[in-house]
Amino acid sequence: MTGWLRVEGERVILNLYVQPGAKKTEIVGVHGDALKLKLAAPPVEGKANAALLAFLAAQVGARKTAVEIVSGETSRLKRVRICGIAPEAIRAALEG
Repeated sequence: MTGWLRVEGERVILNLYVQPGAKKTEIVGVHGDALKLKLAAPPVEGKANAALLAFLAAQVGARKTAVEIVSGETSRLKRVRICGIAPEAIRAALEG
């Protein structure tokens, strides 16, 4: 797999670099060993984290409850777990 996507059993872990407060929400590309995303939501009161989870769920076709932040809730570097979607489908949806 790629450096930003790792498979752990039936779960996929994404290493993300998130930039909140951008003009629009979008995937920018690779940033080191992480996938870089810009979020339109501000980094206050969990709004950026909620927007991140909703965006990822919509991009990969997962339920919102299948996407969760594993680490980095208050950091730009985050690890996000996605359950129930094949790793190949996640990679294709996020790189596409």
